[in-house]
Amino acid sequence: MHSWSSPPVPVLPGDSPALRLFDTSDAALKPVAPGPVATMYVCGITPYDATHLGHAATYVAFDLVNRVLRDQGHDVHYVQNITDVDDPLFERAERDGVDWRELGSREIDLFREDMAALRVLPPRDYIGAIESVGEVIAATESLLASGAAYIVDDADYPDVYYRIGATETFGYESGYDRATMERFFAERGGDPDRPGKREPLDALLWRAARPGEPSWEAPFGAGRPGWHIECSVIALNRLGMAFDIQGGGSDLIFPHHEFSAAHAEALTGERRFARHYVHTGMIGLDGEKMSKSLGNLVLVSRLRADGVDPGAIRLGLYSGHYRSDRMWTAPVLATAEHRLATWRRAVAAPAGPDATGVVERVRAHLANDLDTPRALAALDAWAADAIIGIGSSTEAPGLIATAVDALLGVDLG
Repeated sequence: MHSWSSPPVPVLPGDSPALRLFDTSDAALKPVAPGPVATMYVCGITPYDATHLGHAATYVAFDLVNRVLRDQGHDVHYVQNITDVDDPLFERAERDGVDWRELGSREIDLFREDMAALRVLPPRDYIGAIESVGEVIAATESLLASGAAYIVDDADYPDVYYRIGATETFGYESGYDRATMERFFAERGGDPDRPGKREPLDALLWRAARPGEPSWEAPFGAGRPGWHIECSVIALNRLGMAFDIQGGGSDLIFPHHEFSAAHAEALTGERRFARHYVHTGMIGLDGEKMSKSLGNLVLVSRLRADGVDPGAIRLGLYSGHYRSDRMWTAPVLATAEHRLATWRRAVAAPAGPDATGVVERVRAHLANDLDTPRALAALDAWAADAIIGIGSSTEAPGLIATAVDALLGVDLG
């Protein structure tokens, strides 16, 4: 599957400090120490609705990671999936009276448009669940052969499940206790009460064919992939074990990331699927959680249609730390639009204060767990001085514009 067009990324003079990110599994800030090629996997969307600000916050945050790593001189092998075969997609298609493939294709196209507009650097590998079915079948066969998986005793629907006891370290990624796991498993797509399972938390690997659902032939019976194994095989077969960063929203910590790691570790016999597990906070609207059920989603495409500059959307998301749960409000957007206009006015000035130190501070703040609020403050201070005529460096406005483009993904032209 093709991704989207890549914006040009200018080369910024000078050196960037080493990146440190908060690792969920270790509950600590840790250095990211990739080789020449940094490797990153970020979970993609299920394409049954348009891109909302919760999606945008996640992909913009990992775009910052991508840009910081590139600024450090690394090539970045970025992989993202798209869950183009799943229950929510079928349910929405049935509700709207359209074919699920048509719905998925339409929303994938809109997602690409939104990401391109936000100037998010595209993944090198953009893989749909449908494309990975053969990989899932091979992995499920292996897990069944090793005893890490089993087929439920159900003549009609012999689903395949993964045993949570198949890896001794299950639970290390989230660090959650049993009660928390059970609550999130039930809330986030799990089926704890499915008859025939050996353990309520065992996760679905392969859903046996049901009437009206798409299915693929497999040695253990026709069906379709479960959710977690999809990400396991897509990442494992392109990045290998111990890739640098697995990312997504905090709602993916459990069960999705816990199981995708466990599946890969059971398949390989190796430990630590990813060296860093990194998660973004949730975006709310005007004091309430943003969700499809509440009908209060702020769509990126709607903001763009209303004339909001995508650069302002990025700056609005940057105003809070990426790991924090935070609200999107009219004042947040207004502040972001004012900031964008101010920065553009400042870099259009013929001269300004020397920008070398400012760029160093922006780099340092971003390298410190993507501290965007402080990075914005450093740029605000420079812009304020430039607008009132402080400084005589004719190179400074151009350097600031280049830094904002390269590091923050915002075009000040």
